[in-house]
Amino acid sequence: MKKTFIVIACAALIASCGNGGDTKTDKKDTAATAAPAAAPAVSAGSEKALEMIGSSDCTTCHRLEKASAGAAIGPAYSDVAAKYAPAADSTIDRLVKKVISGGSGVWGAVPMTPHPALKEADAKEIVKYILTLKK
Repeated sequence: MKKTFIVIACAALIASCGNGGDTKTDKKDTAATAAPAAAPAVSAGSEKALEMIGSSDCTTCHRLEKASAGAAIGPAYSDVAAKYAPAADSTIDRLVKKVISGGSGVWGAVPMTPHPALKEADAKEIVKYILTLKK
């Protein structure tokens, strides 16, 4: 009886974990949709930033370029890059704090949700990438 129970439990465990490869692919697909085809040359840092953007909630409110009216709540990444160029260290540090703490008033009345779980180094990588998108 114990052997039968163990075999059934193992089979159930294997069946529930059998979708591991597809989940990883889904994350890559999400990152690919969030990442534009016309992005600047992708460095190792840019790839990491794109992966973090794709796996976070950033694309809920932001797009690379302005989309049709009402499609994005926050500014397009290219608009952020244009507004905050040149990318001085003080600007990067200020934007990193804004990403982690959230805020409102700069781009309109809708506040940006805070991301307190995001590591400062990761937020810095994302901000640096976004600031490279200046046209």
